[in-house]
Amino acid sequence: MDTPRFGVPERLAQRMTMAEQHEYLRARLSRRRVLRGGAATAGTVAGAGLLGGAACAADAKPAPAASPKPGAATVDGALVAPFGRHLAFGADPRTQMRISWQVPFAVRKPYVRIGTSPLELTRKVEAEVRSLHTPSLSDKLPAVEQFYLHAAVDDLRPGTTYYYGVGHADRDPAEPRHFSSVGTFRTAPEKPGKFVFTAFGDQGVSYDALANDQLILGQNPSFHLHAGDLCYADTTGHGKKTDLYDARVWDSFLAQTDSVAASVPWMVTTGNHDMEAWYSPDGYGGQLARWSLPDNGPDPRKAPGVYSFVYGNVGVVALDANDVSYEITANKGYTDGAQTRWLDRRLGQLRKRPGIDFLVVFFHHCAYSTTSAHASDGGVRDTWVPLLEKHQVDLVINGHNHVYERTDAIRGGKVARRVPIGGSADAVRDGIVYVTAGGAGAKLYEFPVPDSYERHIKDLDEVKTYHWTKDGEKNRDSADWSRIRYTGFSFLAVEVEPGPRPRLTVTALAESGERVDRFEVTRPRRQ
Repeated sequence: MDTPRFGVPERLAQRMTMAEQHEYLRARLSRRRVLRGGAATAGTVAGAGLLGGAACAADAKPAPAASPKPGAATVDGALVAPFGRHLAFGADPRTQMRISWQVPFAVRKPYVRIGTSPLELTRKVEAEVRSLHTPSLSDKLPAVEQFYLHAAVDDLRPGTTYYYGVGHADRDPAEPRHFSSVGTFRTAPEKPGKFVFTAFGDQGVSYDALANDQLILGQNPSFHLHAGDLCYADTTGHGKKTDLYDARVWDSFLAQTDSVAASVPWMVTTGNHDMEAWYSPDGYGGQLARWSLPDNGPDPRKAPGVYSFVYGNVGVVALDANDVSYEITANKGYTDGAQTRWLDRRLGQLRKRPGIDFLVVFFHHCAYSTTSAHASDGGVRDTWVPLLEKHQVDLVINGHNHVYERTDAIRGGKVARRVPIGGSADAVRDGIVYVTAGGAGAKLYEFPVPDSYERHIKDLDEVKTYHWTKDGEKNRDSADWSRIRYTGFSFLAVEVEPGPRPRLTVTALAESGERVDRFEVTRPRRQ
């Protein structure tokens, strides 16, 4: 058929950008009758249930003084409880924090209270409202209005613990009855010290995802890296208007994540399931509404998942691999090479910066993986791997493949040093270790060969696999670099130690808490 059920006709879509498709579909759907949500229940006012399904936000308008339209739900503002809190660093984690949350209805004058004591939240910072409208995309999906609030808190003191509460004109977080909702965070230290960060990709909403979150909280991380495919509201992941999409899943995801992200900066980037094609530009309008991230990338309004920050002696760079993927091409080339040019400059700047020992880069699509599902993306290999090697990046973290897999140290596409469990690698001497940490909670994938992990070693000389080529085909590979493979839910915990001989100790933990893998990344001894 030429016209999909609720998409753009194929003959037109082939000639249109995602932004043009967005405008076409918006105009088309504006002529349809938008389904209205009914009166809110107490459960809806308090936000979405954690895992019991997404709650649909009712049809409320963001203008605080507007009178409700016939059929629209109204509610006492004092009863509208914030949920889905998530923190992120600004460009300088020592002095900047971005506090974000969600409310199920429009509220008046949202803000954050903050202070160095939970009883003295004396500083008040106004919040920005980013409302997001999703129309009825099928007969089974109602229209959804979502309200995301963001406060940019600057001029903080390094290495300091702060307490904060989110509220609005009708609900003051400093009131004693709301003390249980006060959160806390700690800014980055002025000088490098020992710390831990965690990482994974491909989470979604599930009990396994929730279990991973709670295990992460137990590591007391200074921040968490999420390598894309956040909640799977778009279950198809092709970045097209015909993808199956339910915006309400975000309500459940943010409620699930609140228990960790309300105190641990949740630094995300974009996967293929995060290209939600209804939202302009390039399917990233939803990301821009929901997340506040460092704005130091090549174009933060166009590529929100591309940025960098420095914590202690580690420079971290987030990339959007949708821009270079040979496998899923909906957004291929959308930055016209600006992201790659920025990556080259930024890695060079970070490598020259005094006090930085390690460079960690994370993005979604895998440079090196052997699963039967996605395997390796040749676009990442062709475009970015040479730059990662040029600047001696120490650790690369990917998602996309829903497993844990780790390579030996690779240089020029070949094993430069074998890194068994408990082994070590030096990017200057040995090459880069690539980790696929896609076991955050989404349905698991399979390897074409047996797993091989701690206490279950099954070393192989090679694994028959493939990588995606520029023409969208699968090119066969014989991989001798697949060192550790684990089919299970898991995440990374990375302990960072500065000093004369700085070190990253990288540990993979299963959902049960069992250790799956452990290795070290070192740098040459300082002179």
